[in-house]
Amino acid sequence: MAVSAASLPAASDQPATYPPRRSVVAWIFFDWSAQPFFTLVTTFVFAPFFASTLASDPAEGQALWGYATGLAGLAIALLSPLLGGIADRTGPRKPWIAVFGAMLVLGSGMLWYAKPGSPWAVTIALCGFVIGTIGAEFATIFNNAMMTRLVPPERLGRLSGTGWAVGYLGGLISLALTLGFLAADPQTGKTLAGLSPLFGLDAAAREGDRFSGPLTALWFVIFVTPMFLLTPDSPRTGIPLKEAAAGGFSHLKATITELPSLPGLGRFLLANMIYQDGLVALFAFGGIYGAGVFGWQTIELGVFGILLTVTGTLGAWAGGKLDDAIGGKTVILGAIACLLFACIGILSLGPGQVAFVIEAAPAVPGDGLFASLPEKVYLGLGLLIGLVAGPLQASSRSLLARIAPPARIGEFFGLFALAGKVTSFMGPTLVALATTVFASQRAGLAVLIGLFLTGAWLIAGVKVKRGG
Repeated sequence: MAVSAASLPAASDQPATYPPRRSVVAWIFFDWSAQPFFTLVTTFVFAPFFASTLASDPAEGQALWGYATGLAGLAIALLSPLLGGIADRTGPRKPWIAVFGAMLVLGSGMLWYAKPGSPWAVTIALCGFVIGTIGAEFATIFNNAMMTRLVPPERLGRLSGTGWAVGYLGGLISLALTLGFLAADPQTGKTLAGLSPLFGLDAAAREGDRFSGPLTALWFVIFVTPMFLLTPDSPRTGIPLKEAAAGGFSHLKATITELPSLPGLGRFLLANMIYQDGLVALFAFGGIYGAGVFGWQTIELGVFGILLTVTGTLGAWAGGKLDDAIGGKTVILGAIACLLFACIGILSLGPGQVAFVIEAAPAVPGDGLFASLPEKVYLGLGLLIGLVAGPLQASSRSLLARIAPPARIGEFFGLFALAGKVTSFMGPTLVALATTVFASQRAGLAVLIGLFLTGAWLIAGVKVKRGG
């Protein structure tokens, strides 16, 4: 028997009244609490340490990290429909956030035990990363599902953009603490601030890099607590777990079946799925690429991460204003164009090369941070990526709000969250495969150009009302 989407109970109905400001601020702090996992572990500290120190060589490290990222993304894709459907039908999201938050804490904590020279170091690192990634991503999905109950629909864009900016700021501060007081250059034994690492961390054993895992876990536990205490959750529906699971699948099937009658929505969701894959992979391998091609260590990668996060914070804050001025679709296309330019630019670089053919002197030890021209260009391209990533993601949400049926905006925001994860394994896996086949980090990143071009072509065909 076919199930009509309209006939199903709407768990995302707008509440009669909205909670006080402190509840909204507490919800925003989830982004602050979770961001260090993506900043410290996925991108700027632990991932490059894994590729440059734990793996046998940087290319193998990039490939292994890519397969682990792909495995985590596949698990998210397979479980999202079931768990999302159950949560929609049973009501509360906090229990799910608690379960997956515990996975984030467990996976992050495991990274401390990935000690260089240990026969199990690579296995521990990859297992901890996969567990933590699944936890972080699912906790974020269920936290996002609370958003429509916190503010009126016309303020969702502002709430989303503020969350992105606060999250970037949390990542920036956690990275600055790690570089300034914990992670030290193994050659000098000093942190970026010129200090010996706190807690007696051994620079030679890379304990500062590994401590990014426990720090991420502790940071999450402390700063996610206000959300659990102050932010109201959806009420329980009383629907049994088994019935909720079956209803979730039926609802998802009905909504997807309906998409052909809403061609703009279907095309947009497909485009978002593809260019988000490219963005996830670009961030996942940015630090690894710098470590492998230029030999950057923790200090260089950390400064790179701080600068990129600063531009990301500014971009996320300014993206909403730009969206209002020229429309979300235009912002998305402009951001993708910048990402394409950055990818091509990165591929043109080598230790002694710029723009494929221009020879440049490589850095000499003692010359300082980012001393060579290729390093400076890579730094500039990274800052460009950070600047446009926030507006790309924030404008994707605002564009959905403009083209989705107003009476069912909550339902389609839920589908948007699912679409953003269902193929999240594709980009990292393609990068890993290309890296393995060609034994080249450049070949791995070249596949991202195809993802961004496809996403731009699809989004260009989405028809929106004037101002969208």
